[in-house]
Amino acid sequence: METLNYNSPIGNIQITLSDKGINRLIFADKKARRRSEPGLFSAEYMRQLDAYFNGQLKQFNIPLDLQGSEFQLKVWRELQKIPFGQTISYMELARRLGKPKAIRAAAHANAKNPVSIIVPCHRVIGSNGNLIGYAGGLWRKKWLLELEMYGTQQKLF
Repeated sequence: METLNYNSPIGNIQITLSDKGINRLIFADKKARRRSEPGLFSAEYMRQLDAYFNGQLKQFNIPLDLQGSEFQLKVWRELQKIPFGQTISYMELARRLGKPKAIRAAAHANAKNPVSIIVPCHRVIGSNGNLIGYAGGLWRKKWLLELEMYGTQQKLF
């Protein structure tokens, strides 16, 4: 396991890598105690994050090592299908999973996403268009959506 810190425009991001890819990417107010220097592959991860935050990357090409239940993995794969700059509701997410009544289960799996940004859980909003539920904080969700919708940081919500 390798742990890296990435200083993004919206705070420190802690990235944990396995031999298979990223298995954790979370906002961390405090930097990790252990830190490795980026290797060849992790340098590419950092390059892609830089390009994303500069509005130049719309889709990541980074190997992931996601660990979760079968349902969580299905939700996380579905999140990756939401196009850059677009949002869907939690209700729509449940419908796309073929389980239209499983809104809470889909929302819970969304909240457990271990690889934020790359698995874009921030693109899921309330049915009424309100920003709800983001482990990194609603202000970050708003910031990310504004970045994606305008290509630069502007006010959206």
